[in-house]
Amino acid sequence: MAFSESVTTCLSPPVHYMICKLGFEKKDIYDLNDILSGSGEIHWQAVTEHLYYLESDQNVDYIKSIQSLGPVCESVNLHFKSLTKEQFVIQYSLWFHWTNCPELFLEVFDVLQYTQTTEVALGLMKLTSCLERALGDVYLLIGKDCPFLLRDLLASEQLAVVFGQAVMNVLRIFIGSPYGLNLRNILWHGFASPQEIPAKYCAMLLFLTAGLGQLLQAYLLQTKCILTHRPYVTFIGLDEFNVFPDLNDEMLSMAEELVKVSSFVLKTMLPFWMAALTAFKQSRYADCVILLLPQLEVGLRVLFTTTNKCPNRLLTAEPSALYTTFDEMLAKRLDNEEANQLPAVLEEPAMEFLWDFLNHQEGPRVRDRLSHGEINLETFPREVANQIVAFAITLLCRFSDEQVFAFKEYMVIKPLMNCSNCYRSQFHPISRLKKQVLECMKSIQLWPELPTVPEEHIQTIKGLEGSAEASTLIFMVSEIISQLQQCMPQNCYSSDDAINSILTERLLIELCDRRISTLYSPRPVLEILVVLRKISAQCHQVSEQVIASTELRFKQWMNKTLRSRQRHNYLRMLNSVKFLSPVLRLILLLITLELVNVHLVCKKNPSDYQQYLKFLKSVLQYTENLVTYTSPEKNKWDETMELTNKALIKIRKISDRKVMLMQLAT
Repeated sequence: MAFSESVTTCLSPPVHYMICKLGFEKKDIYDLNDILSGSGEIHWQAVTEHLYYLESDQNVDYIKSIQSLGPVCESVNLHFKSLTKEQFVIQYSLWFHWTNCPELFLEVFDVLQYTQTTEVALGLMKLTSCLERALGDVYLLIGKDCPFLLRDLLASEQLAVVFGQAVMNVLRIFIGSPYGLNLRNILWHGFASPQEIPAKYCAMLLFLTAGLGQLLQAYLLQTKCILTHRPYVTFIGLDEFNVFPDLNDEMLSMAEELVKVSSFVLKTMLPFWMAALTAFKQSRYADCVILLLPQLEVGLRVLFTTTNKCPNRLLTAEPSALYTTFDEMLAKRLDNEEANQLPAVLEEPAMEFLWDFLNHQEGPRVRDRLSHGEINLETFPREVANQIVAFAITLLCRFSDEQVFAFKEYMVIKPLMNCSNCYRSQFHPISRLKKQVLECMKSIQLWPELPTVPEEHIQTIKGLEGSAEASTLIFMVSEIISQLQQCMPQNCYSSDDAINSILTERLLIELCDRRISTLYSPRPVLEILVVLRKISAQCHQVSEQVIASTELRFKQWMNKTLRSRQRHNYLRMLNSVKFLSPVLRLILLLITLELVNVHLVCKKNPSDYQQYLKFLKSVLQYTENLVTYTSPEKNKWDETMELTNKALIKIRKISDRKVMLMQLAT
């Protein structure tokens, strides 16, 4: 029997007892009229009197409190079941507006009527993330930086001021404390199977959210504050997410078959997988991803615990220990400092995909943003869901017995497997730098098309010098290129015009196409990347400023609205553009050659490393000054020439001393 079939629960015995049994031990029938007035107002004191505290330190006694609140949750659940949708809307909908997504709470009411286990779990996951976001907005009425972790948010003084400490303690029974039911975490991290989540806890959180709305309204009336909601995060650059082709019905049917036979799927979790695929087919993309991400985490946890021979880490940990989550599973080393074996099993492309979608700061960080309520669920993009489902299908396929499905069926998902096998990171700083360099080059390539005043106009202006200096600078650029020629790919050099044959987009594309390892980049590499990216960003800004200024000044020149001094300045600018283009292109080439060899920085001793970093920072300083001098406010074109001269002398000197990484490589 496969390991994935022998696992019946991912909840450790104490956690299983707390969630599935503890709140059912008291059989009292609780009268709801004690906590709910005829007008639908929640008597919080009647709820908080079910809290018990430890004698030793007056912290909440979670065991006794859950036991006592069990019957209350049951009667709330029965109360909701006794209401029609219309009655529920009339009595409660007003109290959900503070959450900024009242429709979601009305949806959860519908779910409770039918109690399909996967729907209850999905409802709870959505409810807790939306509630967390709304509580963060309330926190910001008083506090400055909203805590990232729900646990810290619920324990904050700021929320206790608005809602009262006892009310926050009730919430912490259900979510946010590892000592309580901790429903949000065990669901979002994929520890609970559908049948292990009692519907009555979902009903209770729905009820409590309405009660919080009533308390908040009283607070806002009293303090004259206005609650404002932070805007949702939107995914930008969706074109970069299109790694896998669009999923068709054939692929999705194949996935449904794979789910049943893949060792990546725990049998107890099968309903979640099927519900996720159904949600995708029904265009409910947020629901699909919310259901699927915890299942990816469980599947990877099974792999992680088997490959690293630590089966005990498959279960939820006790409050004193950490869960095994994506963070631990994607790390280079285990907590005992031994090498994590999971990356070797998954292989680099799959690891890069996971890092891209979950961890990299500039990536979509889908799980974080969904679970903390930062994304509008209504407008969740199909593109993102498509990528995650496609990736999940490739894992199902990789961890299935090859005999299970016929060759013809495998051909259906072969395109997905091909994409998965050659995936490269899109959101690691290395990948972002490649993108920056190519975008900057595209911008500089627009310069030759910029409008320029006719030659005869220029000759009428006296006292304009500087062409000789520009030529000198261009000659220095050619010299530096000659020095570095052996560090460049072959076949990219023509002796008669070094600048235009080497400082080209074609060469940069060729260099950026080289595979550079991104997994677990050492700290020195990341430090160098930060500086290189800043240099690239400054170059791009200079280019954009030159384009804007040239177009504006040309228009003013032709309309004869430039004063004499401005005309001189405009011509100096046109003269500067002649040398600025090769200089910026040279810097982009240097950045790219250094990037291709960036891992060699680890071979430098500390003193050489500091010298190298100092050189890069001096190039950064030059580009920052360039941004200032070429800005419309400053317009200091003569100073730009002087500045560039000094920078090129420094680059030439460093090149002579063979300090650069590209020189180490040769």
